[in-house]
Amino acid sequence: MRLVVVRHGPAESRDPSKWPDDDRRPLSREGRESTREAATGIARLEPKARTIVTSPATRARSTALILREALDSAPIPAEWRALEPGAPAAGLLERLAHHHAPGETVILVGHEPQLGELVGLALTGDAVSVTRLARAGAAAFTFPKAIRAGAATLDWRLDRRDLARLGK
Repeated sequence: MRLVVVRHGPAESRDPSKWPDDDRRPLSREGRESTREAATGIARLEPKARTIVTSPATRARSTALILREALDSAPIPAEWRALEPGAPAAGLLERLAHHHAPGETVILVGHEPQLGELVGLALTGDAVSVTRLARAGAAAFTFPKAIRAGAATLDWRLDRRDLARLGK
């Protein structure tokens, strides 16, 4: 299985008076544009990706929908509460192992520090962040056999500017 993790794009600044529930905070106007550019690069790198799973937070869901537009024939992204802000990374690999087919490319859209911890878990077996993804940044890794902690190999990790350049 191939797994691509994408941090949500640049969002509006935290403002409890506008968004008392931070999960409802949207992408900024500039964030939507830079996420579109990054999504084009992800689509170029991962043209076989057809499955997108997202955090239910507005900024992540918007990022997932932008990715869907960049990929041909991708279905509507599924939402997993396991990807919401503050959720532990540990259960994600197990869930992926039970819900996705070998050889499939899955894109997860979520938040830091969870995604960095997920990368660490997949590569080293420990849910310790080995990288910090920038907003609209992404990383891809492959599980050559079983989806389990410490079994993945990192294929690439890029920020949104590098992804945007690839998409041009």
